[in-house]
Amino acid sequence: MIFFHLAASEADKSLIPSMDSQDQLPVVQAGLDRGKELFKKRQSDPEVLSKFDDLILDNSKSGWNRVGAFDPKERSHALDVFGYAMQWILPTFSFHQVAHTSDMKVLEVGAKTLNKAMAGFCSHDDRLKAIGYLPLKLGPVKAMEIMQEGLDQGCYSFMIDTNEPNDQNKSFTHPDFDPIWKKFTEVGSPFVVHVAVNGHYKAVPDSFKNNGKTELELGGDAPAGELGIMTINSSAELFLSAMIFDGVFERHPQLKGISMEHGAFWLPSWLKALDYTASLFKRKREFTELPSEVAKKHIKVSPFAGEPLGWIIENVGPNMLVYASDYPHPEGTSDPIGKFEATMTNCDQETMDAFYHGNMEELMGIKI
Repeated sequence: MIFFHLAASEADKSLIPSMDSQDQLPVVQAGLDRGKELFKKRQSDPEVLSKFDDLILDNSKSGWNRVGAFDPKERSHALDVFGYAMQWILPTFSFHQVAHTSDMKVLEVGAKTLNKAMAGFCSHDDRLKAIGYLPLKLGPVKAMEIMQEGLDQGCYSFMIDTNEPNDQNKSFTHPDFDPIWKKFTEVGSPFVVHVAVNGHYKAVPDSFKNNGKTELELGGDAPAGELGIMTINSSAELFLSAMIFDGVFERHPQLKGISMEHGAFWLPSWLKALDYTASLFKRKREFTELPSEVAKKHIKVSPFAGEPLGWIIENVGPNMLVYASDYPHPEGTSDPIGKFEATMTNCDQETMDAFYHGNMEELMGIKI
């Protein structure tokens, strides 16, 4: 958030909404202030930093308190402590600060500034991969301008909305957006769909909240209530299905994408539903490849710690799931590896290696 303000030009600062203007993910000022206080202590006292390193998996406190939560060099230190070879860095509060405006000029300026800030946060360390935001609802021409500028500044890839909120506008799978998908293949980066970036898609009508009960909150980016969690995958499933059935992957064979924080419990039934749907339309159109095979070839999914990974892998194969710590967010839990492996007892070493690094290497076209 600090980098976000520093990245804004003087001409653009007046266009960027204040953090207080968004209520999708409010900042608790006391938590932020405490995080800054603890950061200063870690910087001035090696013993304090050492204690925080020892408790780096403790997610019982505010995320602002954790090592590397908002300082770039300290994030590099966090990677050293974890032993991670690489981490994708996504915006949280600063995304919500700009993404919900109805003013398209504000959205454009906000996205450009956010991407510049993300690139700046990661610029000192090649292990940190900056993930910016690409508001496709601005149209393919303006989106390409934002994308190219973000790439030039150092962004590795971009989150994209899973939904065009205006029913009169063209779908992001329309051929007019092909230059965007082509650009992803040219730079060798997968597109990113994330639970927070859904174009204001509403899976659960508000009437379900009129049930005489108090709605339960898990916090963070997680949708509210049990029905929210049950449908957490809906926007991603719909968007990725459209990408397959509308032929985007067929037109761009090298295009890849990843679904983040939508869970993975839905994957087995989704793959079956894709093929069943295709079978119903077999007299209407020809599918050169089973839609499920297209999904397996082009899409990776990061599950939540605690999901039944062994069962999911048994049903979809070993090549779709990728490990994600979600650090420093609480969704990663205090023991992500332990929670993952508790449900992977029947997975062989090759499957484990694919989950922890091989599938991500394949997605990114790299070898660590």
